[in-house]
Amino acid sequence: MTKASSLRIVRRRWLLLSAFGMLLSAVGCIGSQSPSEVVDAQQRTYQGSYPIRATVTVGMVADLVRVIGGEHVKVTQLMGSGVDPHLYKPSSDDVRAILGSDIVLTNGLMLEGKMAELLERSAQSRPTCVVGSRLKLPADIAGADPHHPDPHVWMDVSLWQQAVGVVGQFLQDFDPPHAQEYAARMSELSQRLDRLHNYGRTVIGSIPEPQRVLITSHDAFRYFGKAYGLEVQAVQGISTESEAGLQRINELVDLIVTRKIKAAFVESSVPQKSIEALLEGARQRGQTIEIGGELFSDAMGPEGTYEGTYVGMMDHNLTTVAVALGASQVPDDGFKSLEPAKGD
Repeated sequence: MTKASSLRIVRRRWLLLSAFGMLLSAVGCIGSQSPSEVVDAQQRTYQGSYPIRATVTVGMVADLVRVIGGEHVKVTQLMGSGVDPHLYKPSSDDVRAILGSDIVLTNGLMLEGKMAELLERSAQSRPTCVVGSRLKLPADIAGADPHHPDPHVWMDVSLWQQAVGVVGQFLQDFDPPHAQEYAARMSELSQRLDRLHNYGRTVIGSIPEPQRVLITSHDAFRYFGKAYGLEVQAVQGISTESEAGLQRINELVDLIVTRKIKAAFVESSVPQKSIEALLEGARQRGQTIEIGGELFSDAMGPEGTYEGTYVGMMDHNLTTVAVALGASQVPDDGFKSLEPAKGD
């Protein structure tokens, strides 16, 4: 490493520590107040100029804020396409974005694990919405590990409809003058998600029953499987920080060979090596299995693309799984082909 490179690294670390210190100082003033004063700060309504500055951790939540907030809210999204939120560490730019925001929205449920302390401190000084904690989760999924709830709540479109109400109500409470506009967008989006959920149930339901097995890199699809009738098997656990053990890979190879599974799926934000090991193990035992496609698990597609929206992300996942596992009822252009034309 050159001397110039070393200096750049030191400077980046210094900037991060300085910005983090600014945040600690800012919230330290709030921490000295009484509990009632802190609550009042959280419940305050917006008094500034528009657009409202919203800092949001992950794309799935950011998309809700963009759609519902419209022109009244400017969204800064911290984690983009292909980013694994389980492993993400905040940068100095992230700290500055939070310091400069009017509101902060996160998924929660330990998804943004390495940002937990930063987000908790930020919540003491600015209105914060932890979307996942406000949803009514299925007990048989959310309670699988009481110490680590499954954070992948967006994978069930009908469950994510609750998030529409959570985000919309948060914006209405913070910005009452535009509450009716937010309510109108909430209603429109909720109806669209209802159509998307029904589409998913139809196309996944047309997969031959013995083939309704979804094999993925990490355990991000339990809500997806419960909602759409798929048996879900994963190499890694809920968090990508868990290791893919040889015993688990051998168990899945046995499953693939016994059930004659024809496809497994990689994820856009997770390395492919664990799935490649599965495929090689199955081939060594005479079972041909292919990669059925790349799914979006913890991050949406690239910004500016259809898959870079929540609806596009879930349409892609539902349609890709259905096609790869042999569904008989899949429109050529997926859910997008069933959308009403604008103005209808």
